Amino acid sequence: MKRRAVTYILALLMIVITVTVYLVLTGENGLSRPKPPGRSIEVTRLDPAEIRNLGWKTDGLDEVFSHVATLSTDSLMIVTDGQVVGAFGDLSRPYNVHSIRKSLLSTLIGRQMASDANQLRLDATLQELGIGDAPVPLTELQRQTTVRHLLKSVSGINHPAAASGSLQAEIDRRLGHNENQPGTRWAYNNWDYNTLTTVFESETGTGIAEAFDFGIAQPIGMEDFERSAVAYISDASRSEHRAAMFTLSARDLARIGELYLNHGRAGGQHVLAENWARLITQDFTETGIGGVRWGHGYLWWIPGPETGLPEGTFCAWGLGNQALMVIPRWNTVVVHQSDTTEFWKRFVPLVRDEGMTGEAAIEQLILSCREAAAREIEYCSEHRFITRREFDKLISLIVAART
Repeated sequence: MKRRAVTYILALLMIVITVTVYLVLTGENGLSRPKPPGRSIEVTRLDPAEIRNLGWKTDGLDEVFSHVATLSTDSLMIVTDGQVVGAFGDLSRPYNVHSIRKSLLSTLIGRQMASDANQLRLDATLQELGIGDAPVPLTELQRQTTVRHLLKSVSGINHPAAASGSLQAEIDRRLGHNENQPGTRWAYNNWDYNTLTTVFESETGTGIAEAFDFGIAQPIGMEDFERSAVAYISDASRSEHRAAMFTLSARDLARIGELYLNHGRAGGQHVLAENWARLITQDFTETGIGGVRWGHGYLWWIPGPETGLPEGTFCAWGLGNQALMVIPRWNTVVVHQSDTTEFWKRFVPLVRDEGMTGEAAIEQLILSCREAAAREIEYCSEHRFITRREFDKLISLIVAART
């Protein structure tokens, strides 16, 4: 009974999470707010000469961190050539990375592809792998979906899924309710990612936490990861397949980014398949979303030209604008994290107890921090939800800070 209650609560959290993700992807319903007062924050930076030598402008970084002081950002790292150019927050503290979990799953599969003992074929079909679903079964056409289709979010399968929530309306719009030929339609579809988790665990015989520990965390020297940082969200009434969630620190996320900058190598060995980053940046689908999420390939986002980020950049992104940006042209990794704990304490009761829709709850919480008096409240200054517009401005300031 206790396990069932925990599963219910986690499922409810994931439903409201995905409501929020949908609102963020579509522009927060047009809401905007006056610029909040800045917090007093402690920033660690290299000296000005070193900053310039690494391709950054000191006054540009001043603008970046001044903007961060107006947000509820908990950690920000800019790492170039392996050196921390500038940083804010407790870089060792793990936070829920939300949908960055999908890029971490991609990284695990890239690790599997580099293994001499690998038997996971990207072109294997669900039928060949013995993967189905319940209580709603897959059709024969749907079972022709390959592992690569799941990685590229083009299964075309519109199936109930754990942690799908109100993203379902967008999935319905993109996929419809009839069968689709696998590989022909893209949708940001948690069914694909959850099923891919099942495929990985089934084919490797290893759980996500253990595989990540041995395959990624240890080889690249992550300092704060523990296997307990991986937890599952399930909803057997919708699907057999579970979502594997992560909590990670900023400095450990940065190490993952540096692994990609180093072409998948760490400690003199190939941790990832040599072509993995190339697949992400060359074999992707344009999403129609724009901005940082202009394209999507192998569970990473590809920023659009309008962001100013150089070609070849790819990003992991999650609720609250958790972000890991890998920028090969600059030999740079950028990590942004915001603790969503206090946000959930306010958001969940509005949906669960007061019967609000996710959109109405988000609107109320945003508006509650727009009043002048409210901006002095700890929640509004330290914990409020970071909107897409605010995050887009942060990206533009980072771009402008390059020499």
